[in-house]
Amino acid sequence: MSGGALACALLALDPEGLKGAIVKGPADAFLASLRHLSQRRTHRIPPHIGIDRLTGSIDVAATLKSGAPVHDHGLLAETDGLLLLTSAERLSPDKAALIAAAMDHGAAFTIIAHDEGIDGEHAPPILAERVAFRLDLTGFEPLEIDIGAARTLLPLVEIADAITEGLCQTALALGLSSIRPAVMALRAARAAAALDGRGQVDEDDARLAASLILAPRAVTWPAPPAEEPDQPAPQDAPEPGEEDGSPAPRELADRLLDAVKASLPPGLLAALEKNLRQPGSKAGAGAVSQKAGLRRGRPAGTRQGEPKNGARLALIDTLRAAAPWQPLRRRSNPIRKGVQVEKADFRIRRFKEKRETTAIFVVDASGSAALHRMAEAKGAIELLLADCYVRRDRTALIAFRGKQADVLLPPTRSLQRAKKSLADLPGGGGTPLAAGIEQSMLVATQVRRSGGIPLIVFLTDGKANIARDGTADRAVALRDAEAAAKALRLAGFRTLMIDLSGTRTGPAAKLAGAMGADYLPLPHADASRISASVNAAMKA
Repeated sequence: MSGGALACALLALDPEGLKGAIVKGPADAFLASLRHLSQRRTHRIPPHIGIDRLTGSIDVAATLKSGAPVHDHGLLAETDGLLLLTSAERLSPDKAALIAAAMDHGAAFTIIAHDEGIDGEHAPPILAERVAFRLDLTGFEPLEIDIGAARTLLPLVEIADAITEGLCQTALALGLSSIRPAVMALRAARAAAALDGRGQVDEDDARLAASLILAPRAVTWPAPPAEEPDQPAPQDAPEPGEEDGSPAPRELADRLLDAVKASLPPGLLAALEKNLRQPGSKAGAGAVSQKAGLRRGRPAGTRQGEPKNGARLALIDTLRAAAPWQPLRRRSNPIRKGVQVEKADFRIRRFKEKRETTAIFVVDASGSAALHRMAEAKGAIELLLADCYVRRDRTALIAFRGKQADVLLPPTRSLQRAKKSLADLPGGGGTPLAAGIEQSMLVATQVRRSGGIPLIVFLTDGKANIARDGTADRAVALRDAEAAAKALRLAGFRTLMIDLSGTRTGPAAKLAGAMGADYLPLPHADASRISASVNAAMKA
């Protein structure tokens, strides 16, 4: 019998105590089984649902007709069945907080959050903390059972103090500081006993609850006890449960930990034993941030304001704000007909616009760099280009050699174009480093103006010998490069300097300090490490 099938039956039996589940994988069979067992309807909530639809608002039509405020109920108040959150990883924090608040105030719904995230994306933690189960539904097979008798028996099920203390000690040993997991584990143990037709929770029920609820939440693993010299046993009073032959809470907690350990994947267990948390943030998922705006992007609610400078009027919200004031305004100005809307009622739409990251590679193709490790640099860039393609980021390529810097590839998502430009990258000639820095600043400025986030990656040994005016003067070229680097720093662009020379005290290191760049010498990092460093910079 799979854990997902048992969790489905327990959730149908005690939806008020277990609250819901975070599920991954194909969820249709799970939902069908849960609907059948619980005899409850499913209400779907997409991640882009409006806050007014969730919490309720003024019914504009009814208010204007009656002349008095008429409120409609939101979905959270109307729902008394299964509340399915589709693409839960995309639900905004404010909407997740509203759902969590409704759960804390005794809402009648049961949350099923379908987590479809990849690469570190997860359902909102504020919801994951409030539901009992975290389930992978791959290979789910429903149980063919009738829970009617178990539902009648559930309020009569008793649980011994020793089992209560054992589950609480197990939760603490796994690093769970919140009381919620322990409470939900107790509810699950009672439901498991009722499902089996028993009026008393036993150790097997506690073991099942620990495996289903506490194990997926574990953040640490208890260290083995230190060896102590033999001492005479203290003559203390027996722990609860010892007199009647049942295990003491401490002994039961050890057994429950063994059950949890058996249910953990080896990789997760190794991480917990090192006191490591598993990654749970959405950082770096596509390296895309969001910027609030008034003109374009995904809807993000409304705010008070006038529809000017490109802002869009939210007509329904404007009428909703004006509706409560209509009786007063009609009495004060009976001559005006229709709906009386004033400046304070105006509401304008807000949007969230995705901001793409553009990695601008500035490659030193001069003779000095080509003589060193240009092949390794190209290998690193190819890895980075592939990573950018997977994340749907944009890339640009600038090469400087001879007397000028050329944009070989404007910002693009095309992996083939980027690879072709890299393969055709020529080598040899002078090093117009200042021109390369200035050209990168121009491209980065264009990216920033278009709403993107630029990251400039330099691959050079820092040995400039061509000045800004094209003359071959090493001293002037170095001064020009330093001045351009300081200007780049003042512009506030994120930069990464990859030193092709291999000396930590060379001109590239000094240049990195002048432009405020993260510094990475190539001989101390292979292509994979360079790729990882750039990816980390793009996620920051």
